Amino acid sequence: MGYIDTFYRQTLTEDLPFPALRESVECDTCIVGGGLAGLTVALQLARSGQSVSVLEAQRIGWGASGRNGGFVFPGYANEQAAIERAVGENKARALHRLSIEGMKFVRDTINDLNIASAAPIHGIMSVSRHENGDELRAQAEQLQREFDYSVEYMQPDEVRSALRSNRYFQALRDPRAFHMHPLNYLRAIAREIERLGGKVFESSSAISADLSGPEKTLRTVNGQVKARHVVIATGGYTTELVPQLKRAYLPIATYVMLSEEQPDLIANAITTTDAVLDSRRAGDYYRVVDGGKRLLWGGRITTRVASPAALATQLRREMTNTYPQLADLRIETSWSGLMSYARHLMPQIGRLQAGVWYCTAFGGHGLNTTAIGGKVIAEAILGQSDRYMLFAPFGLVWAGGLAGLSVAQLTYWKLQTQDWWRERSSYQRH
Repeated sequence: MGYIDTFYRQTLTEDLPFPALRESVECDTCIVGGGLAGLTVALQLARSGQSVSVLEAQRIGWGASGRNGGFVFPGYANEQAAIERAVGENKARALHRLSIEGMKFVRDTINDLNIASAAPIHGIMSVSRHENGDELRAQAEQLQREFDYSVEYMQPDEVRSALRSNRYFQALRDPRAFHMHPLNYLRAIAREIERLGGKVFESSSAISADLSGPEKTLRTVNGQVKARHVVIATGGYTTELVPQLKRAYLPIATYVMLSEEQPDLIANAITTTDAVLDSRRAGDYYRVVDGGKRLLWGGRITTRVASPAALATQLRREMTNTYPQLADLRIETSWSGLMSYARHLMPQIGRLQAGVWYCTAFGGHGLNTTAIGGKVIAEAILGQSDRYMLFAPFGLVWAGGLAGLSVAQLTYWKLQTQDWWRERSSYQRH
């Protein structure tokens, strides 16, 4: 199966397929899943001299890793205060430092491998849709004080000079964060793994696994891999290969649309190359792409995959409500992707049993967290650190099955209502 029709597929710089597995292979570590987490594990192990094999059921980056907004910034889907309540202040700070390190890892990898096609652009604005100046100032001060991490506080007039919308109030701008072409990045990493002697297999779904004993066996339709270590790094498209993992997170769909080429029209609304995240807990994210010619806009979540075209109509309505001057901007294509969410809203990173590792549930966290998850699992396999244990409190909690999906959808609607009320209150005061 090829890539679905997204902006990233349309602008791929290299699309030569990797082979399907058609033999018996032995290696040190087998990684199931060719997204950012799995490829980061494989890259770090291959750099350290391990023999690695990657099994990808579709194409490299076919899932959420290659279809997302391309944002790389620190933090987690869960709020820092909630993380502190779960693990305490010191461990919460250590986790946040890991997320900063994950962002730096992606940037350094782009530089080290000279992945020009990833086209990173620095600057991400987190904008508030309601009056929120005191809280944002406090957040900026905390980041500086606790992490020596500087972000820029922006007054409403500064925000509205860059984003010409009366929907926005204050913002925090992160000059170190960046946005990029995730699919080109992933394919470049896969080629580097191959160059280092690793094996990458596409169209090679793992259909069964024997994970007992010191040697593990993974079987595909036409081949098998024997390895001392196995890493499961799948996401929203996870199968029943390891049922305990399948039960531990929910597949949640999100949606993205891409505009036609209209650089002058887009510039009437958006005058910055920064990517934008709004403050709503179920908010929009967007950025200009293709040298400013097009607008990529994402948002909305559903617990069942809906028609991307139908959801694009809702996204477009949100876009024009935010920017009435974009009323004539046509949408050229739209797509969806399944992310994996754990009930505790944190990644699930750890060891299932001797020699069996998992690195999953990255929905809503950004590409930085996926990368650092892969890095700490590689460190554990190599005996270099036990930093993966920082995620131990956020384990494989049952996600609730169909009931969990219903609860997730109801929670999303509740958050939308709360966001609407906060915005309405701010507009009434202004």
